[in-house]
Amino acid sequence: MANESIPEKLQPRKGVSPHRNASAPSISERAVDSIRFFSETLTLAGQTLTTICTGRFALRDLLLQMSSIGVDATGIVLIMAITSGSVFALYTASMASSMGFTEIVGGTFAYVFLNELGPVLGGIAYAARSGASISAEIGAMVVTEQVDALRAMAISPVRYLVAPKVLAAVIILPLLTILADVVGVGAGLVSSGMNGVPAASFMASVYKYASSTDLINGLIKSVVFAFLIAITACQQGLSTKGGATGVGRSTTRSVVMCVMLITVADVFLATLLRKNH
Repeated sequence: MANESIPEKLQPRKGVSPHRNASAPSISERAVDSIRFFSETLTLAGQTLTTICTGRFALRDLLLQMSSIGVDATGIVLIMAITSGSVFALYTASMASSMGFTEIVGGTFAYVFLNELGPVLGGIAYAARSGASISAEIGAMVVTEQVDALRAMAISPVRYLVAPKVLAAVIILPLLTILADVVGVGAGLVSSGMNGVPAASFMASVYKYASSTDLINGLIKSVVFAFLIAITACQQGLSTKGGATGVGRSTTRSVVMCVMLITVADVFLATLLRKNH
């Protein structure tokens, strides 16, 4: 009876739920979007590397980007390093104390933190803060037609916007990773000391079982992560459509894609670097 007053063309079709989201993308559409994303990202990466290698960007723009996206991310990177280092050392020291092999706590902690926790957590924190900022900034410029204005003035967006941000990220994130390693190991030292591992034993184990190779491996990872974060954030920003709502969607997709790429790349890098250890 309720549907009799509704025009036939507006009534839900039989067998189709009226609550079904008609705008939900199909599998084929998702596949096309994924192919488009990787194609555009690879093209943008090639153009960016060419611009960086030929030096066709302003040093002032690079320094400005290092200041903005580097300093802004320092706080969240340090907080994640301190908290994760403290918790990891807590569990490691507690188990080691109960089993009687506290002499390897420091080395185990430093090995894992330098190779894995420092660069990965630092990269995720950097993606959440600076990656989102890059995507939102470029996306806002796209929807307000500032990028089109650059092209109209024969100024390449890659040279003016993308290249300085990517190079700044590649320089800044390894430095933040070193800072995170130092702070994280320090937090692990304090946490282990509070759980029965003497500071002298912790540091002796660090010097015995960890090496400079572990730090270098972590820095190699951070360089790769920085490039992936910056180029993905720039691609998402440049592909923004739909006004302010589109900027929000691009920013969200940027962070999600960056975290996924970091975790996938980490698997391959860990395997490759471990073979060459």
